[in-house]
Amino acid sequence: MEYTTYQLLWFFLVYALLGWLGETALAAARKGRLINRGFLSAPFSPVYGLASVLFALFLPELRDTPIFLFSLGMILATALELATGVLLERIFRQKWWDYSDERWNFQGYICLKYSLIWGVLAVLSLFVLNPLLTRLIALIPRPLGNLLLLILFILLAVDFLGSWAALVQLNGALKEPTEISRRWKRISTALDNAVTRYIQRRMARAYPNLEKERIRAQRKAAPVQISQVFASGCSFYKLACLFFIGAFLGDIIETIFCRLTAGVWMSRSSVVYGPFSIVWGFGAVLLTAILYRYRDRSDSFVFLFGTVLGGAYEYICSVLSELVFGTVFWDYSHLPFNLGGRINLLYCFFWGIAAVVWLKLCYPRLSSLIEKLPIRVGKILTWVLIVFMAINMLISALALGRYTQRHTTPDPEPTALGQLLDQRFPDQRMERIYPNAIIVK
Repeated sequence: MEYTTYQLLWFFLVYALLGWLGETALAAARKGRLINRGFLSAPFSPVYGLASVLFALFLPELRDTPIFLFSLGMILATALELATGVLLERIFRQKWWDYSDERWNFQGYICLKYSLIWGVLAVLSLFVLNPLLTRLIALIPRPLGNLLLLILFILLAVDFLGSWAALVQLNGALKEPTEISRRWKRISTALDNAVTRYIQRRMARAYPNLEKERIRAQRKAAPVQISQVFASGCSFYKLACLFFIGAFLGDIIETIFCRLTAGVWMSRSSVVYGPFSIVWGFGAVLLTAILYRYRDRSDSFVFLFGTVLGGAYEYICSVLSELVFGTVFWDYSHLPFNLGGRINLLYCFFWGIAAVVWLKLCYPRLSSLIEKLPIRVGKILTWVLIVFMAINMLISALALGRYTQRHTTPDPEPTALGQLLDQRFPDQRMERIYPNAIIVK
């Protein structure tokens, strides 16, 4: 990494503060009064801090190509904003912000205007703010800096828990009394004090959409209907099943592709047990979750969306594998129109084609087959596969880490776990599973 963990922690705090100041100033200019626009009571907006960390991790090598830096920064931050909006709505059953009135929006969570602003902020942070902050952070004595970080993050954690508790209580107020569990009643009663009420009032002022949701819930309380079909719609169980199917099909497709183009049978698996490509599995989930509502749109729309989304996704996976394992699993440097060897235009087009084939041909048939599973059997099978894959991925990560350590450390530490990994996953086996893996610094 170009930046140390110490610097990234400071980036998070500084950008969270700057983001809060920017949003608060903008809200004050629009409404004519000061409003705390943050989730926390403290003057920090975590989404800006997280975005800055993502920029610092994934974008430094794109300084020589500002247009790609802008584009990937826009995609990273927009994905973060989308994930945050969806997560908050799933947890609290309320929509915190709504861009439905903006042009080119996606379900009200994100819109083109703010995505472009995110891209500009990415460029600004890499070329201007990060170098300045790096110099300023270096002026702080390290012991003092560590102490300040510890104090600030403890205060943020306490603030976060207080805000979360107040929102739990506020969330209960949006429902009919019969729907509130006894546990949340006890928690709400214990936390019903002046601080909690203050946070709730601040949330209502900062996010007017929460008040709209409360009024809407009071006016219309629809009865809960329990689906009699396993994994109906774009549910958790449907996406989980599609992950395993996509991971398996992706491994098979890449293996056949290598045979046809290189003339050799080559393992393309991401894990040590079974023919599963994690990149393809998560790619199937990503394409389905984002494009599900647009599955009836034209093939050209799906192709363009899949090309951009797939290229950004593959780039991020490449950087993550290098940061976490010190290993590069593919290198497109020999192909024209490549970006750092991580992605290239031809394979981005393949992602676009895969999006069309997946959404128009594969998904409807696979979805129908998944929904035919008995509910009980489907749930048990899904969780068995999830546990298996979680263990599989953990063992694979440990084996890869040890494999990298053996090749980068003169005398690897002979721990009991290390010896077991050396015995079970020697170099010959790892090179057979990951034939294209390249160890980097």
